[in-house]
Amino acid sequence: MTGREFDNKISKTIENLSDPLTYNLVCHEHRLGEPLPSIPKLQRIIELVREIIFPGYFGNTSLRPNTTRHYMGVYVDELYELLSQEILAGMCFECIDEQVGRAKEYTIEAKETATAFIEYLPEIRRKLVADVNAIYLNDPAARNVGEVIFCYPAIRAISNYRMAHKLLELNVPLIPRFISEMAHSETGIDIHPRAQIGESFTIDHGTGVVIGSTTIIGNNVKIYQGVTLGAKSFPLDEEGNPIKGIPRHPIVEDNVVIYSGATILGRITIGKGSVIGGNVWVTQDLPPDSKVVQSRPKEITFTDGSGI
Repeated sequence: MTGREFDNKISKTIENLSDPLTYNLVCHEHRLGEPLPSIPKLQRIIELVREIIFPGYFGNTSLRPNTTRHYMGVYVDELYELLSQEILAGMCFECIDEQVGRAKEYTIEAKETATAFIEYLPEIRRKLVADVNAIYLNDPAARNVGEVIFCYPAIRAISNYRMAHKLLELNVPLIPRFISEMAHSETGIDIHPRAQIGESFTIDHGTGVVIGSTTIIGNNVKIYQGVTLGAKSFPLDEEGNPIKGIPRHPIVEDNVVIYSGATILGRITIGKGSVIGGNVWVTQDLPPDSKVVQSRPKEITFTDGSGI
């Protein structure tokens, strides 16, 4: 290939890639002066929250009485600055054309929202302490709570979920989904930030767990790897498009155990105290204290008298 032929091929490719008809659906028009969400900054935000929630486990926090307050102040200050920036970026990202140039106005709202999130951190810690304790008590293999905090993917996923869920409650756009999907990539546990999850939540092992956006989970619920709390169907509008935002995922009441590989679909209720066995498919309501397991295989006898 000659140099001229190479230049022609590359020029033609660039022309094709620059054609708006090929990228209209997947292009974000970035406006000058408006920030975009930053993965490195969001990763640092998650690290900071973990350092604040679990002092002494992450970062360089000293637990000496005369220095803990200093470290907390430093972490909270950095968190406020980064979170304000990322909330602003999420707000600007979802601006419509008529809202061009409102970054300054959004800056005030972003800072107020970041402050509200930081004020909620003690409650996030309280909930995560209960989650850690539940996982430790429910897993005979856990030697201590430190092992659970350091090593268990469930705590990383649940921590991200509780951060993201609060930000969603504060009407922060886009950023909560970033945070939940970062945990999904890291742990294989997919929890939508809009799901409602009660206290003392346990995920054992965790890989392949899926919890849909309108799922409601009560207190003291334990689920194993490969569990899906999903939707059975997607109602369509008059134009044939899925109707978004309607409740379509399960309600799991208090003290329910769901074993590995179970699939629970649709807006059904799993009654309090129920046990769902492994690899079962549930699409109907279950009363409290139900037990659902696979049927036992039937014995097959052959004509020669042997059987399996």
